Amino acid sequence: MDLGFVIPHSGTLGWVFGDGFSCRCGQWRGIRMEVSLPRVLVTGATGRTGQLVWKKLVGSGKWDPVGVVRSRERAEEVLGSESVSRVSFTSLTDPEGEETLRQAMQGCKALIILSSAMPIPKDLSKSPPEFGYIEGQMPEQVDWIGAKRCMDLAKRVSTVDHIVLVGSMGSTNPDHPLNKIGNGNILSWKRKAEEYLITQVDIPYTVINPGGLINEPGGQRELMVGKADMLLEMMGNQGSTIPREDVAEVVVQALDHSDSRNKAFDIISRPPGQGVPTKDFTALFRSTTPGL
Repeated sequence: MDLGFVIPHSGTLGWVFGDGFSCRCGQWRGIRMEVSLPRVLVTGATGRTGQLVWKKLVGSGKWDPVGVVRSRERAEEVLGSESVSRVSFTSLTDPEGEETLRQAMQGCKALIILSSAMPIPKDLSKSPPEFGYIEGQMPEQVDWIGAKRCMDLAKRVSTVDHIVLVGSMGSTNPDHPLNKIGNGNILSWKRKAEEYLITQVDIPYTVINPGGLINEPGGQRELMVGKADMLLEMMGNQGSTIPREDVAEVVVQALDHSDSRNKAFDIISRPPGQGVPTKDFTALFRSTTPGL
């Protein structure tokens, strides 16, 4: 139920509720004023992590999410038909879609960039199997040019005062195996976007670089933060994982905690049963530092 307040033409201040019931001390007339939620734009909202972020934002009661995705069919399938009216359809790699992106960003207080190039199978008969990228959706185009387009627009949309960018651990190593997929150098392009956000955009940022994403329940593990792939070196590939749902929770929590601003960090989780599941996100963000 929406709760608003009444500014009387004369007399005392009262309250007005979303169902039309009003409570005032006296018989004065009033004007109903809606309490609106701050708006946040989510790119990549139909991705496996993006859809979790979207659902958490909708369920939080604190944010009004709007999205930018490529496919209406995918949006209806993943986000539900009731959410399609809150989504704009364009590709971040398409310069002609910039106006659609700008309109979606109007009035937004925050921007969450979750878009990422996605490898697809090319030849599964080879060992190891060969993967590549859809034409026009290479990492340079999505993870760098598309992300930069969002950031540059945010600079021109005066309402945006926080950008959350989700990247990946491993970006300090140019020879990382993920960079070799389809000759895409995906981690290198992600890092270029992170560096640009931190040094060139002049909007408070949060850069979140998760380890290997796993499809396990969130909220059941202790989260660990680090810097510059030190956790990857310490824990190895097998130990440097985190549930997607936990990443989504950290993204949403970052919007609500000032201690997350102007911070960049790697994040993984301990195995279930080791440590205490993370609930105190203020402490988590306070343990992080600025810059890459």
